[in-house]
Amino acid sequence: MSIERLRVVITGGAGFIGSWIAESMVAAGARVTVYDDFSRGFHENLKRIKGDITIVEGDVLDAERLGRALDGADVVSHQAAVIGGTVEDPIHCLQVNIEGSVNVFRCSARAGVQKIIFASSETIYGQARYVPEDEAHPSEPLLPYAVTKLATEHYARIYQRHYGMQMIGLRYSNVYGSREWYGRVSTVFLKRALEGKTPVIWGGDQIRDFLYVSDLVDFHTRCLEMEGVNFQIFNVSTGVGTPIGELARIIAEMHGTGEPLREDVAAGRPSRLVQGMGRALLECKAMVLDNTRARGTGWWPRVDLADGLARQSMWLRENPQAWGLSPESLRRPSIERSGGGT
Repeated sequence: MSIERLRVVITGGAGFIGSWIAESMVAAGARVTVYDDFSRGFHENLKRIKGDITIVEGDVLDAERLGRALDGADVVSHQAAVIGGTVEDPIHCLQVNIEGSVNVFRCSARAGVQKIIFASSETIYGQARYVPEDEAHPSEPLLPYAVTKLATEHYARIYQRHYGMQMIGLRYSNVYGSREWYGRVSTVFLKRALEGKTPVIWGGDQIRDFLYVSDLVDFHTRCLEMEGVNFQIFNVSTGVGTPIGELARIIAEMHGTGEPLREDVAAGRPSRLVQGMGRALLECKAMVLDNTRARGTGWWPRVDLADGLARQSMWLRENPQAWGLSPESLRRPSIERSGGGT
């Protein structure tokens, strides 16, 4: 499928990942519509391409408005989602991520959309029985958010079988990079480091698979170009596990803040050292995804962790308001990196 002149609608296109996808589609010559309710997305994320796209402010739960936005689309990139959702209050997450996704699928079917690429998650696997986890690994989600992503995959298969649309689901590992929201582990470490404070570790033996956002976008583009795919799921990852303690060490060294601190925080309890943050009640010990299937398409991740973190750090220095930093508080990294890859 040629991307040039392709009519692409991106739900959640003003968010972290969605805005990167929007930029890549514009660069490839596609005609792009961003559909976003701007609850977590920002017009600022689209500033480089705002003159080249159509922006529709709307909720994926509004099927009528969504249907109008999808009219005439060739491809939908479905990135809109609520991140989180607790056992105590799962309803909003369930509504947006499941009902909203079903709206996207059924409105796409009515509009004659040829292909949908949708975001899934590494969290659908739950506690790893083995690592790296391939796409056949059992799915035993620990949290409501993960359940919604797994349900979305099943609905996608149903709609593919009934309407013949091509469906490609991407199980993201821990995607990071510029425009990322504050709250995940690398962002908490980076914010402290840029304030001249050392990262604080809770546990530190947890293992995660960190994928720089540009590598994800490269694979998304490859999926758009694929022909003859009816339904397929891909792990999109580096396949490399990094202990959280090692992540903290890299960031501390990069910013010259000294050795990371270790804080004893019980599961589900707040931190005494990092304001507004705390340890999750339930957490996966290891999440490392086998990317063999994705690599089989000719794609591979190019940005290594240290370079990706340096890029994110530089972005934050240029956009301190994104995470509530004051320009006066910023400390320049002691190690400058740009480019490079694995």
